[in-house]
Amino acid sequence: MILFRYDKTFDGLLTCIFDAYNRKTFPVLLLGAEEPEPLFTDECYSVITDIDKSKRVWKSLVKKTMPVTCNMLKYVWLSELSGSDELIFRYIRKTFDNSHSIEMNFADEDVLEMRNVAKKVEHERLRLIQFVRFQKASDDIFFAPVSPVLNALPLAIEHFTERFADQKWIIYDMKRNYGYYYDLKTVTEMTLDLAENFKDGKLDEKLMTEDEKLFQDLWKGYFKSMTIKERINPKLHRQNMPARYWKYLTEKQ
Repeated sequence: MILFRYDKTFDGLLTCIFDAYNRKTFPVLLLGAEEPEPLFTDECYSVITDIDKSKRVWKSLVKKTMPVTCNMLKYVWLSELSGSDELIFRYIRKTFDNSHSIEMNFADEDVLEMRNVAKKVEHERLRLIQFVRFQKASDDIFFAPVSPVLNALPLAIEHFTERFADQKWIIYDMKRNYGYYYDLKTVTEMTLDLAENFKDGKLDEKLMTEDEKLFQDLWKGYFKSMTIKERINPKLHRQNMPARYWKYLTEKQ
C-alpha cells in the first residue's frame, strides 16, 4: 500500500497529483504531517508543496474541464469533510486519465459524491448570506460573527463586498478563528483575540456604539410585535431558520 504525506493545503494536494504522475505511483491514502501510518504500508512518500507544480496541474484542469467543475473542486476542498482530499485526488485522476469528460457521468460514485458535497457547501454559503447579523462597533466598523458547519465563508465574501461596499466590516468565523476585514477598498484575511473582546461570539457592550444598542432593542421589539402566536409553527421555523444560527441572531436573544 502506497501513501502520500503532505501539508493538507490545496496547493499541497495539487502537488500530490503532479508527483504521482511524475513518479507513476498513485497513493491509496493521503496523510497529514502528524497522522500515523496504517499497518502493511509498502511506501510512504513525503510531498513537498511546490507552487509551480500546483499551478501546472490547475492550468491543465482549467483546459480540460468546465469553469463550474473548477469551482466544484474548491467547494469540496472547503467542505473539510473527512476524505474530501482523497475524493478530489480520485476525481482529478479520472479527469486526466479519460479522453472524454467525466463531469456529467453521475453513474460514477466519485463524480456523484463530488456533486453532492459541493451542493452542501453551496447551501451553507447561502445560509451565511441569509443569517449574517452585523453589530456596529464604536470605531464605525460593523462586526458579524458566524460559525458555519462547513467552511463556506470564503465563498460568501464576494456577496458582502458588493452588498456592503460603502461601510467597513469584519465577518469572523468563530469556529475556525479567522475572518475577513473590508476597509472600503480591499478584503484582508485576519485573526482576532476572541477571549479579550468577545463573549459568546458577540461584541462586548463597551465596544458597541449607543445607536447599535438602541437598534438591537428596536429590532427585537419589531420581531416580537410581528409574531402571531396562533400561527407559530416551531417545526417549520427550525426548517427555515436552523437553530444552530440562533446564537448570532439579534432577534433570537
